[in-house]
Amino acid sequence: MSAAPGELYLVRHGETEWSHDGRHTGRTDIPLTPRGRHEAELVGRYLTGHRFVLVLTSPLARAAETCRLAGFAGVALERADLREWDYGEYEGRTTSEIREERPGWTLWRDGVPGGESVEEVGSRADAVIAEARAAGGDVALFAHGHLLRILAARWLGLPARDGALLALDPATVSILGYERETSVVRLWNDSGWCTRR
Repeated sequence: MSAAPGELYLVRHGETEWSHDGRHTGRTDIPLTPRGRHEAELVGRYLTGHRFVLVLTSPLARAAETCRLAGFAGVALERADLREWDYGEYEGRTTSEIREERPGWTLWRDGVPGGESVEEVGSRADAVIAEARAAGGDVALFAHGHLLRILAARWLGLPARDGALLALDPATVSILGYERETSVVRLWNDSGWCTRR
């Protein structure tokens, strides 16, 4: 009998100034705030003692620092495919600012000029999922809100744009796994670790 397939632990990076302000933060390398650094340490306590066969992180500082502060710097491997959505001309702007020019705009339906399409981000997520499934055990991914939402949609066999249905806050842990052979969400957007110090 083969071993049970592993689960994916998704960790969204801690707070940054731009995440706090609701600004689209794609390729701009924004550091964590002091609160974000503390959140990353708490996530590390929550994950302490869990054995991962593979730990992957986005190379962007906010995710890599969350990974480091959570205690995985020595084992984590960087993957460019875990970078956040490239928001092109909308980088650094809030939804309300964009809607002043494009009323009713949504990222998921309308996309971004000069950036990636949701399908392109979905292709990157598919590559990460393939690597994680081949790892043969539990895998931790340290990355970004929209990328992880798309990754979860693709894990479930949904179109990348269905990531719109999965809100994800900073410094949260989510778990993707299986029920028998079906890919499922086992835990989503959990910040309860902050009460388990």
